[in-house]
This record gives sequence, C-alpha cells and structure tokens, in this order.
Amino acid sequence: MSTTATSSKLRLCTPRLVLRAPRRRDAARIAELAGDFEVARMTSQLPHPYGREDAEAFLARMAAADAARERAFVIEHAAEGPIGVVGFQPGGRLGSEIGYWIGRPFWGRGFATEAARAALAWARDGWRRRVVVSGHFADNPASGRVLDKAGFLYTGEVQKRVSLARGAVAPTRMMVWLA
Repeated sequence: MSTTATSSKLRLCTPRLVLRAPRRRDAARIAELAGDFEVARMTSQLPHPYGREDAEAFLARMAAADAARERAFVIEHAAEGPIGVVGFQPGGRLGSEIGYWIGRPFWGRGFATEAARAALAWARDGWRRRVVVSGHFADNPASGRVLDKAGFLYTGEVQKRVSLARGAVAPTRMMVWLA
C-alpha cells in the first residue's frame, strides 16, 4: 500500500483500489449504492431509503469532521469508480471504530478486506491508533470474515445495535484489532 499525504488530499493506494477523501461529486454514486436495502440493512448508520440528500448530508458531515477523531474514505476502483466507503469514528472506551460498506455489485471480490487492511495500516502508521474496534451483525457472517482477514479478533461480546435501515435492533458480534 502506498500513501499520499495532506488531510484533504490523503490517498491510500492498494493493488486494485484507491481510498480517498469523499467529494461532492460522489453524492449520486454513494446514493445509488447505499440506497440498496441489502447494503443498508447490514450497517448501523445507513437509513433506508437512502437518497441523494442523505449522501449530501454525509459528505457535508465528513467535510466538517475533526480529522483527528473521524475520517471517511471513498473506496474507488479504477474501472468502476466509487464502490463503497470505509471510515473511522470515535468508538468509546477502547478507541476508534471502523465501519464500511461495499455496493452489492462488488460483493464477494475481496474489496472490503483490501480496503479495511489499507485503512487500518493508515490508522496505525499515519493516525497512530493502536486499537480499533468493530462489529458485525450476527446475520452478516461475510462481514465477520472481512474483519477476520483484516486482523480483528472476536471479543466474545455481543451488543444490541440499531440498524437504521431495518428499523430494529440487531445482535452485533464485537471484534478488536491491535496494532
């Protein structure tokens, strides 16, 4: 992985992907991919329906975010353009929490794992994080495999977390990554 610096120009490059700061022109593509119920229901923070206004609100929030505490990257594929998002938010007692989603047309191709690994390497080397937490809904074992391949370990804790798209609480298997 290679990294190009400066806060708004930060780019993480992997063999197949570029992780970069979100841009206003990403709104339509983010809305298109995140608007899929099957994508949104596997996240805690994406509502359904998810439209352009939601994407624009996300982009505005990320533009105003304190980069020392919160960061999002658009996951971009050279041939496909933006295919998802990965990011960090304050995670409570242990540290930052990573979350991600990939558009359904791109599932099962290893993009989430590749993006998560790159983001975690940046969090360790550039952001100096030593602990990152995450979780996946119990009915989403594919996300658990992504986190496992990225180096996360199960904590044994199952939390009840709200999925905005589902409008319900879902059991969430918690994991931790140690640099």
